Amino acid sequence: MRISLFQSILFGVFGIAALIGLFVFATYTSTGGSNAIGTVVVWGVLPKADINAALVAITQTDQTLKSVTYIEKDPRTLPSDLATAIATGGAPDLVLASQEQLRTLARFITPIPLATLSARTFADSFIQEGGLFAAPGGTGFYGIPLLVDPLVLFSNRAILSSSGIVRPPATWEALTGLVPLVARLTPSQQITRALIALGSYDNVHNARGIISALFLQTGVPISGYSTIGNFAADLGNSAASGEPPGPAVLKFYSQFADPSKVSYTWNASLPDSQQAFLSGDLALYLGYASEARFLRSANPNLDFDVATFPQPATAAAKSTYGLVYALMVPNGAKNPNGAFQAAVLLANSAIPLLVATTGLTPATLSDLTVPPPDPIAALAYAEALYAKGWLSPGREATDGIFSGMISNVISGRSTPETVIPIAENALTSLLQQ
Repeated sequence: MRISLFQSILFGVFGIAALIGLFVFATYTSTGGSNAIGTVVVWGVLPKADINAALVAITQTDQTLKSVTYIEKDPRTLPSDLATAIATGGAPDLVLASQEQLRTLARFITPIPLATLSARTFADSFIQEGGLFAAPGGTGFYGIPLLVDPLVLFSNRAILSSSGIVRPPATWEALTGLVPLVARLTPSQQITRALIALGSYDNVHNARGIISALFLQTGVPISGYSTIGNFAADLGNSAASGEPPGPAVLKFYSQFADPSKVSYTWNASLPDSQQAFLSGDLALYLGYASEARFLRSANPNLDFDVATFPQPATAAAKSTYGLVYALMVPNGAKNPNGAFQAAVLLANSAIPLLVATTGLTPATLSDLTVPPPDPIAALAYAEALYAKGWLSPGREATDGIFSGMISNVISGRSTPETVIPIAENALTSLLQQ
């Protein structure tokens, strides 16, 4: 699968004149020969130490990527930095970013045409969420997916076992029923131990991803092309029958911060949920699979386990939210041909090393076929297959809209039915800029 994937992509790149050179790459086994791809500069949002460690390991056995250099960029400033670099002739050759940056980066990216990377090859090679990198109108793809980081459920074993809970809940319905068994409240309703951090926004680590997952699990796409062809937000404000899914999501989420509900277990005055989990004051923590390494190092005495992200009990298929990272060739790249070849090489042969150094999960189907022995990684491999996402405006803008939406509901200033259309309009305005 690796060689066929590599060849099927590369053999469509540059026409007949380049096929001989590309065949060399498709069958490349040298441990120190020439570097035909040239110098390739990569800007990315993943930690420099992790990516460089993988590149160093790769070049110990294969010199093909020896002239690939990686520069870490702040995801908040990446779009503006890239725009400036393109305007001044200093663009990188590749950009490594997740789908959360794609909407703001797309105008600066050169799509890979279908003649080079067919829709069939893409679908057979990458996880379903990688399809977010498809260019509008089915004209090609913005990037080559490498890695994905799905949301999972971390649990404090000591708290669950002492509360008589055998295993973490698999469904949201089961989770809600555990609140009275775990949460500890003072007579004045102060929370001294929480079941899970849900209900507020600013002190819920990964709130943007968690709320996105809840919408996506109920069939709400959050964003997409409308019937008239405009890219717009869709927060589930309408339904053919019954309660619209959008308001239902907000009602479910906000109940955990409502002191009048039996599910009350969190509020905006508590510390960041990741810190609360590390301190042993939070039984369940929703985080990205890659956070396992940080949690281990931050508190070696914390006895935690990892389970799949909770699902609706009536869901026909599983889903979770994931950050999928892809390599993209920007406009103005000095070495676009070499950049594309480097991206394919990394997706074809470097995934195991990138997984080992970053703690992320492969976005390539061939690398997901055999689960690793580590149970946390094995769970993340399984979740990668059903991870989902959406194309959003900038992270800060999305946080502002989501935070305002949640704050207005839990404060009682607005109802879920009234905040959903307001948030939807705000997102649409940003998505169409």
